[in-house]
Amino acid sequence: MVKKAIVFLADGTEEMEFTITVDVLRRAKVEVTVVGVQLKTPTVAECSRGVKIVPDAEFQHEGQSWKSADYDAVVVPGGMGGASTLRDDTGVQRLISSFYEKQKIVAFICAGTLVAKSSGIPRGHKVTSYPSVKDQLKDYYEYSEERVVVDQNIVTSRGPGTAFLFALTLVEQLVGKEVADNLRAEMLSAAEL
Repeated sequence: MVKKAIVFLADGTEEMEFTITVDVLRRAKVEVTVVGVQLKTPTVAECSRGVKIVPDAEFQHEGQSWKSADYDAVVVPGGMGGASTLRDDTGVQRLISSFYEKQKIVAFICAGTLVAKSSGIPRGHKVTSYPSVKDQLKDYYEYSEERVVVDQNIVTSRGPGTAFLFALTLVEQLVGKEVADNLRAEMLSAAEL
């Protein structure tokens, strides 16, 4: 059965975290839907370094129903601008909470981990994030300096430099270690799990 993932995209999303994650998941044959949230220009997101990316769909598009039953994972990239938009969007919060409650993968990288907190992911989980948002998380979660942290169905990572490791960890969680190891070898990745 083909695994499916939503990867959110907003203005201000960190390009490397978004692009590397989507690319690696698609290489692993995970069906990825890029979902734009509150974009200033509905057909394109302007990311944190000015790169423009076209989403597959808009989150609040009329007639589109986003259900956790239809997907196996939801991914929130960082970039403070994008993470802030996603953190404050009540529809995004509800969807992430639904994924968490149904034991589906919820994944956050960099400042994206702030969205875990706003979405009601319970206290006490072990997480990591970009260092600048640590103070907003450390009293609520068990904070780690590890590059990637997996705690139950939650995957978190530090930032752009850990994006390959983050993406390969998601592949391992979704489709298995063998697929992740094969991709690592094919991409000549130095990332180690």
